[in-house]
Amino acid sequence: MKIHIGPYRDYFGPYQLADMLQKVGVSKDTCYKIGQKLAGHTDESDRGSTVVSRFLGWVYSKKKRKIKIKLHAYDTWNMDSTLAMIILPMLKQLKKTKHGSPHVDDSDVPEHLRSTAAPPKENEWDTDSLWHDRWSWVIDEMMWAFEQLHPDCDWEDQYYSGEHDYFFEKSKDGKDVYEMKTGPNDTRVFDSEGYKKHEERIGAGLILFGKYYRALWD
Repeated sequence: MKIHIGPYRDYFGPYQLADMLQKVGVSKDTCYKIGQKLAGHTDESDRGSTVVSRFLGWVYSKKKRKIKIKLHAYDTWNMDSTLAMIILPMLKQLKKTKHGSPHVDDSDVPEHLRSTAAPPKENEWDTDSLWHDRWSWVIDEMMWAFEQLHPDCDWEDQYYSGEHDYFFEKSKDGKDVYEMKTGPNDTRVFDSEGYKKHEERIGAGLILFGKYYRALWD
């Protein structure tokens, strides 16, 4: 897999064009007024419909992000772990740089983080004091799920303990078939209950990822 996704293209419109005059000594206020005229923002009947604004808008529409994606057949052999290697670092960066939080349903977080657990709001339109904490918790659960799916993680091992003692015995019916049997020193134990809870948490994190996929913005 080879992926190259370039940055978003900077917008260049009438105001940005007018600001270039500051390089030759024109004041910022004057540049702003010139930008208003170029953009058609000085007349309510001609808002944004000048030749300059339309031309610059057309030029901007032609500027595309540089995106090159090449996949190989082996990228989909274990697609879940392949995507985990990409999604996990992106979630970590999102948590570090995010500037806001979306609405998170109370039913998706523990009781102590729900809006009903927050102190009363001063105004109805305000967000409660736990608004951002709920989103941080959701991101943490997503990150944890993808950490488990990362190819470097062997989370299943923690639910096995003891040592194997086994041998193969030929079938008594005379056929050339061998059956694996446990020896007297076999102490191997599997924690099925812990394993199940671990898998359920991974599944819950992936459900959150799907539900809040469109909220993954900075």
